Amino acid sequence: MSILEVLAQKKIIRREDIAAILNDAEEAGVGVEQILLQRGVEPEEILKSKSEFLDIPVHPLKNKEIPAKILEYIPEESATHYRFLPLAVKEGVLEVGVVDPDNLEARDALNFIASKIGMPFKLYLISEQEFESALAGYKGLSGEVTKALSELETELGGKKEKEAEAGEETSPEEEETSVEASAIDTSKELKGGKEEVKIVEDAPVTKIVATILRYAIDGNASDIHIERMRENLRVRFRVDGVMNTSLVLPTKIHSAVVARIKILSNMRLDEKRKPQDGRFSAKIGDRRVDFRVSTFPAYFGEKVVMRILDQAKGVKTLEDLLLTDRNLALIRKAIKRPYGLILISGPTGSGKSTTLYSMLNEIDREHKNVLSLEDPVEYTIEGMSQSQIRPEIGYSFATGLRTTLRQDPDIIMVGEIRDKETAQLAIQAALTGHLVLSTIHTNDAIGVIPRLIDMEVDPYLIAPTLILTMAQRLARVLCPGAGKPLPVEGSIKMMIERQFADLPEKFKKEIKFGKEVYEISPTNDCPNGTRGRCAVMEMIEMDKDIEQIILRGGSELELKKTAREKGMLTMKEDAILKAFQRIIPFEEVGTL
Repeated sequence: MSILEVLAQKKIIRREDIAAILNDAEEAGVGVEQILLQRGVEPEEILKSKSEFLDIPVHPLKNKEIPAKILEYIPEESATHYRFLPLAVKEGVLEVGVVDPDNLEARDALNFIASKIGMPFKLYLISEQEFESALAGYKGLSGEVTKALSELETELGGKKEKEAEAGEETSPEEEETSVEASAIDTSKELKGGKEEVKIVEDAPVTKIVATILRYAIDGNASDIHIERMRENLRVRFRVDGVMNTSLVLPTKIHSAVVARIKILSNMRLDEKRKPQDGRFSAKIGDRRVDFRVSTFPAYFGEKVVMRILDQAKGVKTLEDLLLTDRNLALIRKAIKRPYGLILISGPTGSGKSTTLYSMLNEIDREHKNVLSLEDPVEYTIEGMSQSQIRPEIGYSFATGLRTTLRQDPDIIMVGEIRDKETAQLAIQAALTGHLVLSTIHTNDAIGVIPRLIDMEVDPYLIAPTLILTMAQRLARVLCPGAGKPLPVEGSIKMMIERQFADLPEKFKKEIKFGKEVYEISPTNDCPNGTRGRCAVMEMIEMDKDIEQIILRGGSELELKKTAREKGMLTMKEDAILKAFQRIIPFEEVGTL
C-alpha cells in the first residue's frame, strides 16, 4: 500500500487517478506530494495519510518556536540538507521532525548525530511548510551576522565600482585593509578609563562585533574566542566550561573584527606582533558588562579572547557556592580570625575570584576597613575600597600591598600572589595583625605550602600566619530535578569505597553515602541536562601538628597524611558527595 492508496481509501482522491498522479510526478521530476497539492489536496490530509502509511506519528508545530537550546542538538547545515529538525527532549529521547523519512542518507546522518550526542531519537512527521517556518529559528546569531556581512559586501562593492571606473584594481590584501578600516569609528565612543562603551550597531563591522557580544551574554558564556583558521574565522563561546563553535565567518573580515575589539579595549591597532591586554565596559541592553580582552599573535593572524564579567550576576553568598557543611564552617571560622593568611589555589578560570568575593561579602564591612588589589576589579562590593592594579605604570600587587598597609586596613584581598615579593609582603601583613586573602597557582591545597617555600618565604613565617588553604575546580551543576539515577553498585561502588578507604572511620561515619548518584539526562526545559557550575573543594585548616611539620621541613606526603588524619576531603571526594546530593552529575567526578 502507498500513500496514494491510503488517500484513495479515505476517498480524498479517486483510485482511478493514482496512475495519472504518478505519471505527472515522474514527468515533472517532483514528488507525488507536490502533485497532490497542485490538485487541491489539503496538506494536513497528505500528512495524516503519510503518517498512517509509514506508521510515524505527526508532530504539529502550529507556528510554535523551537527553543534555541533544542536546535543546538542538530547543526543548521545538517537540518537544511537532510530536512529534519530537533523538536524536543523528553525522558532522555531526542524528538526529531522529518519531512522525508524515506531518505536513507538522512537516516544515516541522524544515526551519526545521535551517537555523537549520546541520546536516542524518535521520528515524527512534519510538513514542508512547518519545516521551513521552524528552520528560521536557526537564524539567530548567524542570521544577524549574515545580514551585517551582506551590508559590508554592499559597502565594499560600491567602493570597488568606483575604483573600476577610475581604472584601479584592489588586491586581496588591500581589500582586507579596507574592511579593517570600516571597523574604525571616528566618533570616539570610548572615553577611556572606566567609562562605559555604548555598543553601536550602525556600521556593518561594529554590528557584527556587537551581535557576537550580545549573543554571548544572552547565552551565559564566560569567554569568547575569535580565531582565524586557514579557511575561515571561527567564533567560539565557552558555556559552563564547555567550548563550542557558535559562528563561522569569512577570513577577510578578521582584521576588521580584531581592530574593532582593539579600539574598544584601548589597544594599539598597529601592534600585531606582540600580545596585548585590555579591557572595556559596555552597556548591552540594560546590563553593564565588563570584558577582559587578550590578543595573541597566532600563525594565521591574531587570536582574541574576551572574558565576560557580567555585573548583573552580582556577588554570590557562601550558601550559593553549594559548599559542604564542613567546608562552609571552615571558611566562616577563618574569615572571623583577626589576622592570618587564607590562600585559594587552582588554575585560571576555576572560580577562585568568585569564592574570594563571596568570603568578602560575608565580612562586616561597616566596622572593618576592607581593601582589595585586583586585576581586574571583576565585581564591586559595597563598603569596600577596591583598587585596580596597573603594571604598565608600575602599580603592581607588590607596590599596591605596600600602599594598603598605610591605609589602616583590617582585611586585605590580594588578587593573586605571583612572585616572591608579593608573597613576602602578604606574609608580613598577616604577621602584623591583618587578615589577608589571596590566590595562588598550585594543584591542591597541600601544594600551597611548598609553593610559598619556593617563593623563598621562610617556613618559620608560614607556620604562624597560614590559617586556611583551599583548592578548587569547577563542575557542571544538574538542572533542578534533572538527572538520571545510577545505583551505587558494581564498579561505581568499588571506586567510591577505594576513594574513601584511607579516611579515618570517625569521619566516614559523618558522611551520608547515598544509594544513588545521578548522571546527565537532558529534558525539554534543560536540553543540556546541566545549567551553571559550582566549585568542588578541598580545605586544610592549619593546626599545631601541621605547623610542626612545616617548621621541621617535613615532606608534602607527610603534610597530606596528617591533614587526612584530621578529616580532609579531596576535591574528588567533595564531588562524589555532591553527586550523592544530586548537585552535580557523576560524570564530573572523573574529570578531577
